[in-house]
Amino acid sequence: MKKFTRKRSKKVGLPPGALVHVGEKREEKVRITIIDYDKAQFQEKEAETVEECFPFKDKPTVTWINVDGVHQPEIVKQLGDCFGMHPLVLEDILNTDQRPKMEDFGNYIYIVLKMLYYDEKSNEMIIEQISLVLGSNFVISFQEKMGDVFNPIRERIKSDKGRVRKMGADYLAYALTDAIVDNYFTILEKIGEKVEFLEEELVAKPKPETLQAIHNLKRELIFLRKSVWPLREVISGLERGESSLIDASTKLYLRDVYDHTIQVIDTVETLRDMVSGMLDIYLSSISNKMNEVMKVLTIIATIFIPLTFIAGIYGMNFAFMPELGLPWSYPLILLVMVGVGILMLIYFRRKKWI
Repeated sequence: MKKFTRKRSKKVGLPPGALVHVGEKREEKVRITIIDYDKAQFQEKEAETVEECFPFKDKPTVTWINVDGVHQPEIVKQLGDCFGMHPLVLEDILNTDQRPKMEDFGNYIYIVLKMLYYDEKSNEMIIEQISLVLGSNFVISFQEKMGDVFNPIRERIKSDKGRVRKMGADYLAYALTDAIVDNYFTILEKIGEKVEFLEEELVAKPKPETLQAIHNLKRELIFLRKSVWPLREVISGLERGESSLIDASTKLYLRDVYDHTIQVIDTVETLRDMVSGMLDIYLSSISNKMNEVMKVLTIIATIFIPLTFIAGIYGMNFAFMPELGLPWSYPLILLVMVGVGILMLIYFRRKKWI
């Protein structure tokens, strides 16, 4: 089962701004990619060192610096020092258990989002923290590992499709946020398919594995809700804020993202209610199944009560029992027992007990 929580005990006792990575331990090399563009030109490269990012700080073009891996604090610190990030921002970037939020520092805006996607091999939901730093002419994104949902944006920038090459860094930050929110709908579709499958299984033939699947699904929805609900405040803050870094034209697009966020929240709440109801359905199905078994056992026991009574009478060892002397007494008693059983079954059928 995928763990959604991070251990924060290693930060206990440290002063504010201490740069300690909180998250899954990783050994792979941190990858830094740089995309620089404007209306007329585009360039993309992979930086071998952090210092290669420094010249892009004051360029008039729009620069997107993407960092895959935050498990090396010294790289985050070098990049943060160059672009003037506050130590507390760097601390939050390294702490991958942050709540989605938005903080305006005047000359840049710090945004924390949760990127969700499904691992097809394990069929589990993966939660990854994305930190965005929006400046006047740059966007720096910090991810926990390689792989994201931003490839369509990279293709649009590269092929000069849409508005992204004609707009500023604020539009790029919007596009990245929109890609993350749109991917939530893909996650919800997969969860919805799981819910439908479990509902059919609950009605047809519930199993102990079904209960485990319901609990896993409920757990995923809890963490999905935890990732989505604060996002409404983040988008609202970007849309209604008075930062000079976000143009009025971009706020119109942020409003659309806000609407999508509300739809995601409504869908999550609906699925949570359905999954909670599935637990009741499971318990009811198990109870009904147990009642059917008890019903059959009760009918069998009821039929055998008079038969046991008859057999008990003629099993007594009294010396004078006239019926024992008759030549047809044994088959006659058997016929009486069979007749009693048939009559009781007919009676139960008329009463609609079976």
